[in-house]
Amino acid sequence: MPIKSLLIPTPDGRADGFAAFPDDGERHPGVLMYADGFGLRPVLRDMARELADHGYYVLVPNLFYRHGPAPVIDLPAHIDADTRPGIFAELMPMIEAHTPDRILRDADAYLDFLTTQPEVSPGPVAVTGYCIGGLLATRTAAAHPDQVAALAAFHAPVAAAGPDAPAQIKAQTHFGHAASDLTPDDLNDLNQTLTAAGLTYTSEIYPNTIHGFTMSDTDSFNPSALQRHWSRLLPLLDRAL
Repeated sequence: MPIKSLLIPTPDGRADGFAAFPDDGERHPGVLMYADGFGLRPVLRDMARELADHGYYVLVPNLFYRHGPAPVIDLPAHIDADTRPGIFAELMPMIEAHTPDRILRDADAYLDFLTTQPEVSPGPVAVTGYCIGGLLATRTAAAHPDQVAALAAFHAPVAAAGPDAPAQIKAQTHFGHAASDLTPDDLNDLNQTLTAAGLTYTSEIYPNTIHGFTMSDTDSFNPSALQRHWSRLLPLLDRAL
């Protein structure tokens, strides 16, 4: 499965990133994948390849391109409790600078780029993301309801998208929450909001998980939860795209 390095034009410069897609000369549905806060690194390439292997063109941009090309900061091969505080001390100023206005400008650019690639088939696209990337995916789906047909976010602060976001989303949606991030009462409140907005969705807490459970290069990783994530994501994309 090839990985193609890319420079994506945006109003604020060119975002580096990469795409994974089947090397078969055919066109495939497009998926915009937002990384977690740790950014582009080998585990994201592995996940993009895995998704592309199921017949999708997967675009993964560097969220923090305004601060430099990926990797924006040095990351260890494995992120554990000892290294996490220092990493977040470097990342938080970039995360805080990534305002809703920047998010939406970037989303416009990423979707424009994705849908004009020769390997991408015409029609609606999907957005998916992890951690802060799940929030970005949710805001992208809300801002582009007629273009985004599937939305999936994992261990993401989706409520931070704002109270109006669910009513704007038309995509079929899955939210996979970490047990450390959301109580059952929180989940019930969120799902009542999603139901009231008329979403077609599933939203669940993945058992015995902590924040970051999909990422195999962190000590939050939960292999069974990662497989559950694929078992929710792939059927969603098949239905919607």
